[in-house]
Amino acid sequence: MRLFAISLAAVPALLAFDAQTDALTKEVAPKGWIAYSARTEKGDWDIFLMRPDGSRKRNITNTPGTNEMGPRFSHDGKRILYRRIPPDVKIRHDRWGTMGKLVIANSDGSKPEEMGDYPWATWGPDGKQIGILLPTGIEIHDIATKTLVRKLDRKGIYQQLFWSPDGKWFTGPANLYGENWTVIRVDATKGEANPIAKFQNCTADWFPNSRRLIFSSRPAKQEEADGGALAGKVGQKTGYGWTQLWSADGDGSNRLLVYGEDGRHVYGGAVSPDMKYVLFTLAPTDGGFEASEIHVMRLNNAPMIGGESKALRTLHPNANSGPYVKLTPGWEPHWTYAAIGGVK
Repeated sequence: MRLFAISLAAVPALLAFDAQTDALTKEVAPKGWIAYSARTEKGDWDIFLMRPDGSRKRNITNTPGTNEMGPRFSHDGKRILYRRIPPDVKIRHDRWGTMGKLVIANSDGSKPEEMGDYPWATWGPDGKQIGILLPTGIEIHDIATKTLVRKLDRKGIYQQLFWSPDGKWFTGPANLYGENWTVIRVDATKGEANPIAKFQNCTADWFPNSRRLIFSSRPAKQEEADGGALAGKVGQKTGYGWTQLWSADGDGSNRLLVYGEDGRHVYGGAVSPDMKYVLFTLAPTDGGFEASEIHVMRLNNAPMIGGESKALRTLHPNANSGPYVKLTPGWEPHWTYAAIGGVK
């Protein structure tokens, strides 16, 4: 009887959560398109499009002989860039941007053009240029002529380069300020840098207003995760715990937990064009992109914590528990409100 009573007591909360999830699903359904990487039935990786509620999925690359990764819409939503990787190349979650060739196509996948190596290519503000990351620095190239326009010091950034929509800044994880995996902001004209978040941070991306960033972070003094050096000794404070999604202003101030969940690593943070929603992926292991699932939530519901997450809820007792919607297995999602194929 006691178990039955507890079950009945939980019913209203469960029904309320389901209703909130359904409302969010209907709310985002007509709001543009999401591009993402996912495995096909044949086992290779392709680029897909879907509505933000997970409906109307379609494969826009269809290349069984190669893998495609990392789709990014241009700021006007008319084109898309991604990596085309040979099937015999082992894909690494933190190096995929250096693998294979850069491809630029229309946002529906038509008229793909292979550009060259262009590691960690990122759209410029007007869609006429791309930024790329090399050991010798950050280079800006003209797309039409494939020529170097200018370059600047990379300030220790070693992967995951992203150019702000207003064209004024670059971001990425850097070995700067005495630590690895420090997300920094670099002035695209002067080359000056400032830290956004130190200690175990990566995959930073820009809010559409270019004033704020969203990034993955492993705050210090968490419980051990993923079978590390102290696996099985829960409670040991090593700093190598679960990856969470955070945001901060461009100068590193006003940090906010967006989403976290003990037992899951959060990557792929992407803010909707109107800055009302957030996409993210959940993976059971560090960098486990092959098992990632894409979710969407409202930004104004942050901070949000999923699952039981006793340790994390102790640190953030006022965090919300939802709603959020699980969309589909996939990786590196990106969002546009532009029409694709004549459909908004």
